[in-house]
Amino acid sequence: MKSACSRRHFLRSSIAFAATAPLWHPGSGAIGSAEGASRRAPQSIRLGAPVFARTEDPEELALAHRKLGYRAAYCPNVALKEGDRIRAFERAFARHDVVVAEVGRWVNLLDADPEKRRQNLQAVTEGLALADEIGARCCVDIAGSYNPTSWFGPHPDNLTWKHFDASVENARKIIDAVKPKRAKFCYEMMGWAYPDSPGSCLRMIKAVDRKGFGVHLDPCNLINSPERFYRNTALLNECFDKLGRWIASCHAKDLTWDIEMNVHFREVVPGKGELDYSTYLRRLAALPQNPPLMIEHLNGPEEYAAGRDHILATGRKAGLTF
Repeated sequence: MKSACSRRHFLRSSIAFAATAPLWHPGSGAIGSAEGASRRAPQSIRLGAPVFARTEDPEELALAHRKLGYRAAYCPNVALKEGDRIRAFERAFARHDVVVAEVGRWVNLLDADPEKRRQNLQAVTEGLALADEIGARCCVDIAGSYNPTSWFGPHPDNLTWKHFDASVENARKIIDAVKPKRAKFCYEMMGWAYPDSPGSCLRMIKAVDRKGFGVHLDPCNLINSPERFYRNTALLNECFDKLGRWIASCHAKDLTWDIEMNVHFREVVPGKGELDYSTYLRRLAALPQNPPLMIEHLNGPEEYAAGRDHILATGRKAGLTF
């Protein structure tokens, strides 16, 4: 295992290469760029969201997703030890062409308390094992935070080599413990902790150096400045150009700017903010691995339906299918 010092030397010396090297999508024969994406036949996007179905039956739950026009789902309520139920969900979802997009394990892998940190690492490791068992595309968490009062909150050390190195080691431990054959382990990018940009995410992929490490894309999480807010089309294209071949799953929401005496972005229903969904959907549909797109962080069935309808309408206007 490389030392933190040697990894820093490697990363610093490879930054220029990472920023300029061409990235190839497996089997596509085209560079991972907007130009390359325009030459590939778009795939049918797998959209998903919570369905608020009052059932634990695998067949009924799969059908509830299809009834709402979804072909992707969050992981059902099942534990790793429930082998028979895992297989029942996998069979039912496959029968109705519904993909499990992600197993979410939203805990702080950098908690200041050693016992909590150990427990959180175990929870995420089991989450990746569950994702691999049920056939989910990924297990996702954030890399963590040194904030003492908020598991995801800001802290000055969240943007240091200390944070980067610890996140790399945690990812390696989780992946090496599970040795996943199907699912990826992913850190969601955040605006105040590594990985905080397409570039730092690419550097983390190279540092972790595991086939089981992937990208969970949530572009709204990256919008932390007026420049990124107004130029989110460029941000989206940078994400897909640099990270496209590693993207396992994506989140869908939107951002608006509440005018105050300082910058305040607020999450809203897709279509009620400024995210360039036309570009987002077009670039997503061009990826050969067909990552799911999961709507999140909305309030109740009505808001989710409104977000779904906006995404469907925007995609169909661009000639895309779902």
